[in-house]
Amino acid sequence: MLRTLSHWLPPVILLAVATALYAQPASSVAPGDPLDARAPVPTVTHASSLAHYRKLTEESVISWREANETVSRIGGWRTYAREAAAPDLPPVEKPPPTPGRTQ
Repeated sequence: MLRTLSHWLPPVILLAVATALYAQPASSVAPGDPLDARAPVPTVTHASSLAHYRKLTEESVISWREANETVSRIGGWRTYAREAAAPDLPPVEKPPPTPGRTQ
């Protein structure tokens, strides 16, 4: 047990000394006496985290048949996978099928 403690003691002491040196206040940090009521105080500004909030909008809901037809028309799940793999490319749209021809 003593051997393990002596192994960790130098790094702990070094860490404590480094923390104490780092925590020393700098002379340029405090511009005036905090007990002086006439000391200059920097102005405080507030930036709301909700300043750029965008309200949710209603999305139109289409029927499941229309959604399936749209997916089939643009090429199915492979087109969505291609878009996810290369989002910089414009989506590929297949031409409408010719009547009387099956795919």
